[in-house]
Amino acid sequence: MKTPGIILISVFMLLQLTGKVALSQSPSQVSATGQVLAEIVPVFSASEASPLNFGAFSPGPQGGKIILTPQGTISVLGSVYKTPGPFNAGSFLISGDADAAYSIRLPSTPVVLRNLLSSKTMVIESWMSNPAEGLGNGMLRDGFQVVNVGATLKVGTIEDNPVGVYTGSYSITFDFY
Repeated sequence: MKTPGIILISVFMLLQLTGKVALSQSPSQVSATGQVLAEIVPVFSASEASPLNFGAFSPGPQGGKIILTPQGTISVLGSVYKTPGPFNAGSFLISGDADAAYSIRLPSTPVVLRNLLSSKTMVIESWMSNPAEGLGNGMLRDGFQVVNVGATLKVGTIEDNPVGVYTGSYSITFDFY
């Protein structure tokens, strides 16, 4: 029969051996790298809904101007003969936070249109918009608004502006508050 002292010494030695074995083994470590993603989306946006279109016309002996208002009305000055057909003010769809105020900045320099065949040019100037250009003149109602744009097209003589399609582009800036 074993005595309690021998059992105690045996347990003690067992614990000591187990502890040494456990301590002599180093724990395994594994590292992993994770990815983090974040996306910032625009709170406000503006996109062209319809292009600015002065329609079809013929230059006369002195040339002149075609004035297209943001409301879509057109008038002709000088010797320019407007033909029947479609024309329209440019329009932009603005969206963002409901009731956000914004300002409109129209082109500050003339915009050049080029004839696709002859490289002859015409100039657009005197930009206007509805709502009007200026600090905080626009207000998004329920998060949306349409901004209409008009301008004046300077037309030369038939020699200056021969028959053909004239194209160009312009930029408008919307600052939101």
